[in-house]
Formats: sequence, C-alpha cells, structure tokens
Amino acid sequence: MIPTGEIDLLEDTWAREVPHAQLTRLRKEDPVHWHEVPGGHDGFYAVTRHADVKAVSRDPDLWSTELGSFMIRDQSPESLESLRLVLLGMDAPRHSRYRALVGAGFTPRVVRRLAARIGERAAALVETAVAPGRDMDFVAEVAARLPIQTICEMVGVPPGDERLVFDWSNRMAGGQDPELSAGKQDSDLAAAEIYAYCDALAGERRARPREDILSTLVHAEVDGDRLSQHEINMFFVLLCVAGNETTRNLLSHTLLALVEHPVARAELAAAPHDELLWTSATEEFLRWGGSIHNFRRTATRDTVLRGRYIAAGQKVVTYYTSANRDEEVFGAPFTFDIRRTPNEHLAFGGGPHFCLGAGLARTQIKALIRELVCRHPDFELAGEVRRLRSDFINGIKYLPVRFG
Repeated sequence: MIPTGEIDLLEDTWAREVPHAQLTRLRKEDPVHWHEVPGGHDGFYAVTRHADVKAVSRDPDLWSTELGSFMIRDQSPESLESLRLVLLGMDAPRHSRYRALVGAGFTPRVVRRLAARIGERAAALVETAVAPGRDMDFVAEVAARLPIQTICEMVGVPPGDERLVFDWSNRMAGGQDPELSAGKQDSDLAAAEIYAYCDALAGERRARPREDILSTLVHAEVDGDRLSQHEINMFFVLLCVAGNETTRNLLSHTLLALVEHPVARAELAAAPHDELLWTSATEEFLRWGGSIHNFRRTATRDTVLRGRYIAAGQKVVTYYTSANRDEEVFGAPFTFDIRRTPNEHLAFGGGPHFCLGAGLARTQIKALIRELVCRHPDFELAGEVRRLRSDFINGIKYLPVRFG
C-alpha cells in the first residue's frame, strides 16, 4: 500500500491511471491531506470524502473560487483576471447574475426541445461511423462528434466551423499534455485564435441576432452594462470547451466501462425501451467515469475541516473522483452497477457551481450509448487506451475499439 507521504495526485499520475488506490488510502487515513506541489507553487489540501466535498461545494462564502481560480496551480495575475471572467471562476453575487444570463440556454425545457435532434444525430452518427469488423478510434470518430455538434449549434457556430472549435478546444484543454498541445504557448495561441473567431461571429450577431446563446451574450446587460468583448470571448470559450470536452470524455469512459462489463452491456442491449434501467444506468455511467477530477477553492478565513486547521488564503482541492467511490455513501463502490439506486454521485459538482449542462450531458450520453449497444452489442478493445495528461480533466485521448 502507498504511504500517504508518497501520494501524488498531479498530472503524470492521471496520465497513467485513475489513482483509486491512493484516493482510497486518503479517504480511510487522511481525508484532508496536505499535498505539496513542485515548481514554486503553494501546496493544497486534498479533500477526498463525499461529505466534505459536498460541504465545501455548498459553502462559497468560506470557500472562494475567485481568490485563486479553480485550477490547482497558482495563476499569474493576468491569467487569474481572465479566469475570473468565466462562470467556473466567479463567486456570488457576480456568479449568480452571469449564470442566470446563460442559464436560459440550458433549462429542462430547452433540453427537452433538443432531445429529438440529439437522438437523430446519435442515430446518424452510429449509422455512418460504426462499421462491424473495423478498428476505430472511438474518441475521434464517435465520442467527439455528437457533443461538438450539439454545443456549436446552441452557441451559434456554423456547422462548417465545428472542426475549428474542436481543434482549439483540444489545444486549450490539453495544455498539460504534449501530445495535444505544444505547451502554454500553443494553448495561449489557441485561445487567441478562438477569441478572434468569436470577435467576428459576435460582430455578425450584433447586426443580425439569432436564437442562439452568442446572440444572448452580445445583447445582454448585467447591472445595466453590456458585456465587454473580452467577457463575451471568455463565455464563448467556456461554453465551447466545457460543452465539448466533458461530454466527449463521459462518452469515452462509458464505452470503456461497457467493454469491461459485458453482462451490463448485454442487459442494456436487451432492454432498449426500459427507461428506468437506462436512467439508472446513465447515472452509473456518470459516477463511474466523471469527466472532471477535482475543483480547487481558497479559504476566505481561518477554519477547520475534519479536524484540519486551514488558514485564510490556503487552498483545498475537492476530488469528485474520490467522492464517487466513497464507501460511506456507495455500497460496493468499485462495482459497476447499472441498477444502482440511489446514486448520489458528484460528477457534476455541487452548490452554485453545479454544472449548467448536466441535463444536456445526460441526454447525449443516453442517446448515443443506447444507439451503440442496441445496434452493435458486441465490441472490444482493439489496442491500448491512452489517457490525457491532466490533473483537472479526466480525459481519454485514444480509445481503439472493434465492433462486431
């Protein structure tokens, strides 16, 4: 067993595997664990119990996002100012006002209206992309396509430009992974490119608004003021990157789970119209392979968490991946159970930063996985799975699959 002093929850670890053994050790022996960070960055407290993750998420007055961003490593003043312009990096009351602004595009009514179109896209994608007997990279050829099509339509990106947004998203989200990005310089270049693209698209919407989220942002007012172009750019990036990256990785992790659990796959294939089963299965997909490892917050005042003294200005990192395997909440947490009920996972976070696109993600996952297992119930790995080098995004870069 790994000594707690040798725990490493930084990016190289996640590139190899999800460190469940380390997280299990922390939950049992040191659930608020001090973790050093090399390279001149301040360390952090790793919070691994479900109850503590939930408590921190629901107390934004004590645990701020704005003070130090949502990323583990400390940011430059310039980067921090930019991150404070995205919903993930805001505290109340500003967060509440801005969330209300874009939240109208993700209401249950809007998602229900999109559901039929998502179902049609999922069916067409499986029909055209999946060929029995052919080895394919599931990430690039299937998982990446439905989310990027959906979010681009909602935001207002023309269909012909989806691949541009996909490329920018990869380079920005993969800034810690040399296979996807040439480092911070390339990630910054991708950001500059997507900002310029958003500038041009926003100019069109000012002149000719449409029924899309970008038109809403361009013409919206917050406290009597219009959003600046920089604020619009940051919203655009968040929606495009988060809407693409998170659902793509959820789909990839779900398919991998079904490769590894053929009995569950057969049950789903045999019951395409059992909505209760598909609903519980979708929640288990989310618990099993959540797309975000963690979320950082900074203490606004001295406090104590599970017996640990934490000073004002120190950071805690809440681990959703660990919370979703907490033995105090989930019976047999390392069993993939598509009938698990209740299922109080934290795949979408909690509190005021609960994921805006949760309903949209659920709809896409259920639609695409149902099409896959019902049309092609036999599939297997066709090579080695490659994980994203990131201590924030639980990503799969390459998932070679062969469908029967």
